[in-house]
Amino acid sequence: MSDPVMAADGHAYERSAIERWLATKSTSPLTGEELGNTGLFPSHILRRQIREWQGAQRRRANKNYVK
Repeated sequence: MSDPVMAADGHAYERSAIERWLATKSTSPLTGEELGNTGLFPSHILRRQIREWQGAQRRRANKNYVK
């Protein structure tokens, strides 16, 4: 996930995937329930956590490669 957004159902999605979904539906992909609105909001905290995890994975891979 590189561009996480929050939808009205309270779940995080990759922006491009949920935009494709919402282009033809107005329901939650996870619950199937109608969404009160189809607005999407950036999830800055989740994006930061993903980048931190990716950095840790790269450091781990580099550390293992050097051995």
